[in-house]
Amino acid sequence: MSRTIGKLAKELGLNIETIRFYERRNLIVQPEKPLQGFRVYPQQTVDRIRFIKFSQDLGFTLDEIKTLLSLNDKPCGQVQELAEYKLAAVKEKLSDLKRLENALKTLLKQCRSNKDEDSCPIIDAVHR
Repeated sequence: MSRTIGKLAKELGLNIETIRFYERRNLIVQPEKPLQGFRVYPQQTVDRIRFIKFSQDLGFTLDEIKTLLSLNDKPCGQVQELAEYKLAAVKEKLSDLKRLENALKTLLKQCRSNKDEDSCPIIDAVHR
């Protein structure tokens, strides 16, 4: 199958500029341009972009994805180390979000029981 950048973008549901951005970031290789016609993107590029998008969905940054791609021929332990680091960061974010959720629940509970129209527990908490 012959894929120009437009066909590739359509197949993957991306903008052409996203593909060009990945090329500039050296996440994918830009095919050579023939003397006549358009660049043709191989299946390997399709697979690589799918990996990039999947990794982004998992929360990896483009720099982290670039590292993952460079580890392609390396021992699994190095990939595992990077994934464990990412998991720890996700757990920390979840913990922060849980604390925020609890703080908001407490403030909303105070608001619901507040009888003083001139005072707002949420605003008071922000000004502490």
